[in-house]
Amino acid sequence: MLTDKIRWLGHASFRVDGSKTIYFDPFRIDEGRKADIIFVSHKHYDHCSKEDILKILKPETKIVTEKDSAKILGLDNMIVVKPYDKFAINGIEIEALPAYNVTKPNHPKENGWLGFLVRMDNISIYHAGDTDLIEEMRNITADVALIPVYPDSKYVMNPNEAAQATYYIKTRVIVPMHYGVIGGSKQEALEVREKSNPKTLVTIMDIQKNSF
Repeated sequence: MLTDKIRWLGHASFRVDGSKTIYFDPFRIDEGRKADIIFVSHKHYDHCSKEDILKILKPETKIVTEKDSAKILGLDNMIVVKPYDKFAINGIEIEALPAYNVTKPNHPKENGWLGFLVRMDNISIYHAGDTDLIEEMRNITADVALIPVYPDSKYVMNPNEAAQATYYIKTRVIVPMHYGVIGGSKQEALEVREKSNPKTLVTIMDIQKNSF
């Protein structure tokens, strides 16, 4: 399975185990496997948590983020990027992508906050960050897409919008996220699966401990 090495740690936080260990938006996680690369999508406390990053940091860990989060973190080995930057770290191909709200004020497009497209071990993973349904998703191709959903679309996509994203993103597997820790529930993920593109597998994960 494409998701066998992807561990959902709750909210928008994931660990991916492969030739390198990478994390997305670590938040309220346990001590666990140290990171080779940490991706931080934007500066909000539930995505940019220095306390949690320190739990998985080692001297050579690279932190990929945007300028606002970089100011908050103030750590070594940070790589500050903006949407559409493309680069590689130790053979892992990375593209920073836009993540923003279309009509809501929480995640303005002009802030340059991020989603990430990462290719490691011949598998590509798109972590959408905190975003609405945006036209840029039509240009994204990934094996696995991690997309946010929230009941009333106050911060990110509601279930209907997240289901529509399964028609925009060219992907084999969708994993809903951003529910069940601060707000929302598994019900939103089930609604996404019910209304999703029938050609796309929607995988609903259980929250796991960040253990070895």
